[in-house]
Amino acid sequence: MSLDFSVVPDYFGILWTGILWTVLITVLAGGISILVGIAIAVATLYGPRLLAFPLRGVVFLFMGTPLLLQLYLFYYGLSQIGIMLPAFWTGVVGLGLHYAAYNADIFRASLQAVDPGQAEASRSLGFSRSATLRFFVLPQAMLTALPQVGNNSIILLKDTAVLSVLGIAELVLNAQRAISETYRPFEFYFTAAILYYIVNLAMEFLLRKAARKAEAIR
Repeated sequence: MSLDFSVVPDYFGILWTGILWTVLITVLAGGISILVGIAIAVATLYGPRLLAFPLRGVVFLFMGTPLLLQLYLFYYGLSQIGIMLPAFWTGVVGLGLHYAAYNADIFRASLQAVDPGQAEASRSLGFSRSATLRFFVLPQAMLTALPQVGNNSIILLKDTAVLSVLGIAELVLNAQRAISETYRPFEFYFTAAILYYIVNLAMEFLLRKAARKAEAIR
């Protein structure tokens, strides 16, 4: 059977819907991964040791197990104990927590890289420990962590394809729906790959601009 890309334009609407859902999931899950990652990093470095130890255990658990297994655990496992999560929010939260574990390590290293003398100078000016962390240490750490966190966000975008197993109408699942009607897998998977690549290029462009601005601030 020869290739026939003429069938793709008829299904561009469903593919466009899929890419919009993919971007939305990336934004929401990426936001969770950053916020939770910062919270874990701060808690493990500045919180009580009684809290830091289990948090490190949770980080290793998320980093050491497959994303797909974690999604199944959230979606099917929690339902056994009466916690029913919609597929969409299971995917968003699951992706967010998975990448929060990786971002937590990045933020922790970035916080430790901030010159301790700056914190001491802030304290000598009368700032409390929490104010020093909030206004001096954390902003510098975030600027340092930006490139690596940005790279994780791009990987997260590509991992949204895993959510198709939960029936979430992201790009891959919508491409599969088009294939089920046309029996043209190569054409639609190839088109989906091109759309992913375009979004990746857009993200890389925005991240480069953000990195340049961060470098200028520093």
